[in-house]
Amino acid sequence: MTEESKMAEVEVHREAALQRADDFENPGLPPHRKRQTDLHPEKEKRAERVVFGWFLLSALGSIIAVAAYVAVPITPGDLTTTRFNNLFLGLGIALAMLAIGIGAVHWSKQLMSDEEHVELRHSTKGSEKTRAKAVEVFTLGDKESGFTRRSLIRNSLIGALAFAPLPAVVLFRDLAPADQVPTDVFAHTMWEAGTRLCLDPTGTPIRASDVSYGSAFHVMPEGIDEAEHPLDEKALAAVLVMRLPADQLNEAPDRAGWSYDGIVAYSKICTHVGCPVALYEQQTHHLLCPCHQSTFDVKNHCKVIFGPANRPLPQLPIAVDSEGYLIAQRDFTEPIGPSYFERLHDVDEDEHILVAGTTEDRA
Repeated sequence: MTEESKMAEVEVHREAALQRADDFENPGLPPHRKRQTDLHPEKEKRAERVVFGWFLLSALGSIIAVAAYVAVPITPGDLTTTRFNNLFLGLGIALAMLAIGIGAVHWSKQLMSDEEHVELRHSTKGSEKTRAKAVEVFTLGDKESGFTRRSLIRNSLIGALAFAPLPAVVLFRDLAPADQVPTDVFAHTMWEAGTRLCLDPTGTPIRASDVSYGSAFHVMPEGIDEAEHPLDEKALAAVLVMRLPADQLNEAPDRAGWSYDGIVAYSKICTHVGCPVALYEQQTHHLLCPCHQSTFDVKNHCKVIFGPANRPLPQLPIAVDSEGYLIAQRDFTEPIGPSYFERLHDVDEDEHILVAGTTEDRA
């Protein structure tokens, strides 16, 4: 065999090796195996009753959740009542949701059509024929699921779904105030005339001489531990105290007497969503809220210079007593914390402007 014939034979074998095999024949779907509920009508009825029972149990769970929420009230300060309320409420809601899921799965496994079929892909043009086919598919799905025919299951499912939102409705309704919006809660704190500013959390009173330039003190009212709800009062009355060079304070005429020798006090509660404004930048004299980066300029009555907050931090008017301790002149002149639409109704216009005096007079 010549060299040319050998090369031709190798080329033939190579082309044969690269030739694709013919597509294999579609084997089709395996034979459908009927279930016991398909073969025996009595078992079909039994499965239908089981699904009905699960849906009925779901409705019962929703009722239990509502009843538990009402029958096990939460007593302020008693964590045991909170635990029991959450326990029974959670069990009722879990039973309602779980029973619907189990009933739906049992329905699909035992009663809905389980025959496999191949659905060929086609273009999705919204023609009359397509819409008619969609109606046909919907009708076929209704027929296979038995939703219309099996009235017992259908009605029990509708009942379970109707009861399921009741716990949420009761919970959300109870979040609203019983009588009216208590806006005055944010309008008044424990600060009043003569209340000393104390370090948080030690409760040590602060002398004006202790506040150095560039420092920031987290303070609370004196005697807050003796309040009926000290944590709630502390959350409202939290204040930051800082000292700046007096010539850097750009005080408005009606607030000239609210500071003491460059010492100013502002609410620690951000006016955006109530996060603690706890970051103080010594060089720029800016306060930063770490939650959403709202930035307040201490030199200019804590005006907002960046971020989503839309009003300045409320200022606490301060002075010093005869012993040199920092004291409050009065409470805040506007509600503290996040803005809300009733806020302006709570501002005490008669007491908003305080008379400014000299340092010696205020001491």
